[in-house]
Amino acid sequence: MNRRSFLKITASAAAAAALVSPSHAAAKRNLRKAIMYSTIGFKGSVLEKFKAMKEAGFDGVEPMGAMNRDEVIAAFKETGLKAASVCDHIHWQKTLSSPSENIRQDGFNGLITSLEDAKAYGASSVLLVPGVVQGGTVGRGDSTFQECWDRSIVEIKKAIPIARDLGVKIAIENVGNNFINTPEDAMKYLDAINSEWVGWHFDIGNHGRLGPPEHWVQVLGKRIVKIHVKEFVKAPPPTDPQAKTKAGRDRPKLLEGDNNWSAIMAALDKAGYTGWGITEQPGNQADSVEAARDLAQRVDKIFAL
Repeated sequence: MNRRSFLKITASAAAAAALVSPSHAAAKRNLRKAIMYSTIGFKGSVLEKFKAMKEAGFDGVEPMGAMNRDEVIAAFKETGLKAASVCDHIHWQKTLSSPSENIRQDGFNGLITSLEDAKAYGASSVLLVPGVVQGGTVGRGDSTFQECWDRSIVEIKKAIPIARDLGVKIAIENVGNNFINTPEDAMKYLDAINSEWVGWHFDIGNHGRLGPPEHWVQVLGKRIVKIHVKEFVKAPPPTDPQAKTKAGRDRPKLLEGDNNWSAIMAALDKAGYTGWGITEQPGNQADSVEAARDLAQRVDKIFAL
């Protein structure tokens, strides 16, 4: 091959690479986009919501636990959408960190229901908030850090044999609960549980206030079971003339916040993450097919970075 032919082939390859669509790039990464059911603002039945998300371009849905199981299964079957995960429906109200044994039992039962739902839907994991520490941003903590650590681990360990029998993992998520604020502590927590059936459900937006999300990915690595794709906006300096406006944008549209998506995607690549990227956003960003399609396309762009 002479130099002219080599340069021509190289230029053609570069041009082809530039034309790769976001969806194709996402496919090369082996990532699929889903949406958290509770954040779908589209009005209608379960089936109508599923159909709208299918039309918008999503591949899957993350249902809540304890929904009407037959209705959800029928909606998955008719639309061809897949279950990306199941979100525990009761972990905020009936926490595994509660000082009340009865409340912890209710929380445990809710986790088992969600695991059984996940098995029925074909989902491989259940999202679990393990407890709420006093002083958390949600303002409803019921334990100290150590109490949350100890109590939640006991309950999760009780659920592991059931998770194993069902073939469904328990995926821990952090979200304003004032518990586990460093990726190193997250690793220690998972090590204390010590089970291949318990990993991390990494919410990209939730971790913005706790340090760069990409650093969390670097530390957690293979322990990441699923990801939530969500934006984050840093608190503006008081001198910023638009501070008031920015302060109200705690859930901006994807690509309009402060996440360093290129760094985050590079970290996920290095960690070898594949599978589902599940959006979690205000309902008005998915209250119509058009709005949901815009959301799905933004996810495609992020996956292609």
